[in-house]
Amino acid sequence: MDAFSTEAKAKADEVSKSIIGAAIEVHRTLGPGLLESAYEECLCHELELRGIAYRRQVMIDLDYKGKLVRNAFRLDLLVEELVIVDLKSIERFNPIHEAQILTYLRLANRW
Repeated sequence: MDAFSTEAKAKADEVSKSIIGAAIEVHRTLGPGLLESAYEECLCHELELRGIAYRRQVMIDLDYKGKLVRNAFRLDLLVEELVIVDLKSIERFNPIHEAQILTYLRLANRW
């Protein structure tokens, strides 16, 4: 499935809604203040309960001007091989967080 096709975008929207629902359930149950690792473990369990496929701590290579850089960055979760989840346990979402995920999307050829 082409990452930019209408079908892929519709599937990504569907998967994103499922992830958001699972994340809301985790946060509703646990509340704020835990480490990202705890939320990640619980979100993965919630995804499993919902029958949603994912991979954790996915290492991504990148090509820099013809040089392959192995394991250049790590995705917290790759859900249904389509949606990147970058977990944050922070008080406030800052512009650098948005820049980081946009860079991940671009370098992972997901955007």
